[in-house]
Amino acid sequence: MRAKPVSLIPCLLGLAVLVAMEATAQEAGSPASNESRLDALQGQINEQKRQLEDMRQSLAAQERRLQGLQQALGEEALANARARGAPAMTMVPSLANGPTYVASAQQSTAPEAVGQAPESQTRPPEVAQIFDQPGVLTPARKLVLEPSLQYGYSTNDRVALVGYTIIPALLIGLIDVRQVKTTTAIATLSGRFGLSNRLELEAKLPYVYAHGDTVSREIFTGAAQDRVFNARGNGIGDAEVTVRYQINRGGPDKPFYVGWLRYKSRTGKDLFEVETDCVTRCIGNTTGTGLPLELPVGSGFEAIQPGVTWLYPSDPVVFFGSLSYLHNFPRNNVSRTVIGGQKEALGKVEAGDIIGFNFGMGLALNENAAISLGYDQSIVGKTKQNGREVAGAVRTTLGTLLVGGTYRFNEHASLNVALGVGVTDDTPDVTVTARVPITF
Repeated sequence: MRAKPVSLIPCLLGLAVLVAMEATAQEAGSPASNESRLDALQGQINEQKRQLEDMRQSLAAQERRLQGLQQALGEEALANARARGAPAMTMVPSLANGPTYVASAQQSTAPEAVGQAPESQTRPPEVAQIFDQPGVLTPARKLVLEPSLQYGYSTNDRVALVGYTIIPALLIGLIDVRQVKTTTAIATLSGRFGLSNRLELEAKLPYVYAHGDTVSREIFTGAAQDRVFNARGNGIGDAEVTVRYQINRGGPDKPFYVGWLRYKSRTGKDLFEVETDCVTRCIGNTTGTGLPLELPVGSGFEAIQPGVTWLYPSDPVVFFGSLSYLHNFPRNNVSRTVIGGQKEALGKVEAGDIIGFNFGMGLALNENAAISLGYDQSIVGKTKQNGREVAGAVRTTLGTLLVGGTYRFNEHASLNVALGVGVTDDTPDVTVTARVPITF
């Protein structure tokens, strides 16, 4: 018996139905699959956002750290540029009344070591101090004690007329030729405390020793030998207080500015308190030498002195300087003491104000040594008595060339030595100053 062939049509129809059903099933499940894929993509985006935020925070932290390093570098550059902006109070010989103490218009600048900026093992040496006024402030909550000793020597010649005129060109009296030699030694203890990184307070207390020799020979009296008049004095000088504020934040090739205000007292024994070699009076009196029997150790006037110090680091040197103005407060009812304890009334006395400036440059030799060169000048106004200029009063210019060196023993102590040479007749011939700033 012959078998019937199997038909393929039903099979093909069944296969088509199965494919259609599978396609339908897949179409029905596609929304869930798409949502899953979208959720995965959204998760990746959120993760990338989180990573970007972490990177932003890390970058901000790096920027803050960089700014801190730049600020520390600027402050350290200022510390290494430490210079001084004004000379210390100097003693100017007063031929009529012994030596006069002139608080130089550049208080003595320049930078005082006034302290130190943040320490660093790679920190270059400081600029050698040649002025008194500091340029760098003491760090916050740091104390600097600075003992110092200054030696000065000056000579001056004068020709004084003692007498009176009765007709023009006819003089009745004596001509006294005098040479005045003055030696001074000033020991000072200074203390500076950092109230903040940009504000500091300083106090100074000097002890002064002065010795003067006056050599004279009277003309027309037949005197063949010189006469020598000796006087000396010692004691606490004029105490002073200074406040300083760093105005800006400089850096390499950017200037630093420090403003300061100084007050000087009159705690030292002044020329109105010492006894003068005159009988009953000195003005118009030919008896006695007219010189003080004891040299004064104070200026006799309270004073206020504003100023500004600037420093400009420019590798490998540092330029520095200062500008200041000192105002002496007038005194009323002033009297001078003469022999026998008597008083000679002088009335109101006004010492001349002082305009001062200085400038210089410093260079580091190695990690521990540095040198500085500079020039300081003060212009002293005329003295007035009872509203009028004193007879013979002149405007005086004090000019000094200075050179100094600093050697740092360690991060707490250093030695500074400065030499000053006078370039005008009224300036001390030579001054030598040694300072030892110690940081606590």
